[in-house]
Amino acid sequence: MVSNVPLVAASMGMYSLMQYPPDHFLWEFLAYCAGTGGSILIIGSAAGVAAMGLEKIRFFWYVKKISGLALAGYFSGAGVYLVQYQLLH
Repeated sequence: MVSNVPLVAASMGMYSLMQYPPDHFLWEFLAYCAGTGGSILIIGSAAGVAAMGLEKIRFFWYVKKISGLALAGYFSGAGVYLVQYQLLH
């Protein structure tokens, strides 16, 4: 697993903005994947880490109770995004 922030930073250096302009599908889908994927594990987002501290949420409780739902939502959202992109472009 890779943290979402270094993944996006590395991707920005790997792909040329001349070939993939800022409004290209690659950047939009990367933003979706990095932003939403970070919620699968509570430590994958700053909001999740803050919630752990403020609400005293345990990591393994989150994995057992929430991560599966977050993963299902992640894949569902990605699928809907891909279908919508195909229909509109």
